[in-house]
Amino acid sequence: MTMELALSVNGRAHALIEMFVAAKAEHKIEVSRGARGETLIDAGSHAQGSISAGLALADICMGGLGKVQLTSSSATPRWPWTLIVYSSNPVVACLASQYAGWRLSYGEGRDAFFALGSGPARALARVEPLFETLDYRDSAKSAALVLESLRAPPPEIVDQVLKACVIAPERLTILYAPTQSLAGSTQIVARVLEVALHKAHELKFPLGRIVEGVAAAPLAPPHPDPITAMGRTNDAIIYAGRVHLMVLGAAADARALAEQLPSAGSRDYGRPFAEIFKQFKGDFYAIDPMLFSPGQVTVTALETGESFHTGQINLKLLDASFA
Repeated sequence: MTMELALSVNGRAHALIEMFVAAKAEHKIEVSRGARGETLIDAGSHAQGSISAGLALADICMGGLGKVQLTSSSATPRWPWTLIVYSSNPVVACLASQYAGWRLSYGEGRDAFFALGSGPARALARVEPLFETLDYRDSAKSAALVLESLRAPPPEIVDQVLKACVIAPERLTILYAPTQSLAGSTQIVARVLEVALHKAHELKFPLGRIVEGVAAAPLAPPHPDPITAMGRTNDAIIYAGRVHLMVLGAAADARALAEQLPSAGSRDYGRPFAEIFKQFKGDFYAIDPMLFSPGQVTVTALETGESFHTGQINLKLLDASFA
């Protein structure tokens, strides 16, 4: 049974978007109206965008139920600037909202459009299999969708979103930025907590028992080549991401989760992600899904106070990717 919670990720995102637009000059973003009347926010395509725009995108992606901040860390000395992500509602913030699980496509050939959608609109549309296991439904009258894209979506994609979310065009905001932009690379690395939550789900750990999450990963330097840029954002998490989950239930279950969660347990661990991607000829889904996880993990069993630490930061591979 799906419950409708008082915390609306789209409602909270709407308030964040208003502040984002009000500070558009500061964030170096561009705001316009689309063909259907939707609001379009370019955070890194024709607009230059910024790291601050990426931080705002990340907060919007989490539906206002998580926070992302830029700080420094001695854990990665050559790349000290680090994103800290935390949420007291991590399952809803990360999986029902932030996860880039909505595959949107239209057309063929040179004019084809494809993008992965993330953000609160997913909790209105609920078109992904993941929502069969998530006990959350939003009922807001507005929607926010974030796309990893070099261009704004065509009207046909907007129509798909409007139909799935059942909202009026003027109540839809689509924010977009490519991975190789400042904002795009920032908001993707900010998924370090979400990646841990998604892997916990793949490992069949009961999501309702994950009650708090904190994570960190180094800010990836952008690169104009999209494959290199994608590789760097993944490597920031896989080889230098750190996560701390607080869970309910038996300490033995917390220990088992900690042992299985780090990326080093994957068969594909050990090379920069761009190399792995090329090895599989660009087939993202041929890569071992267990690779997508932070490098270092702590899980605390709240009922006993025990904490279990596994994994490591791999500075050599981080340098190989970022240099």
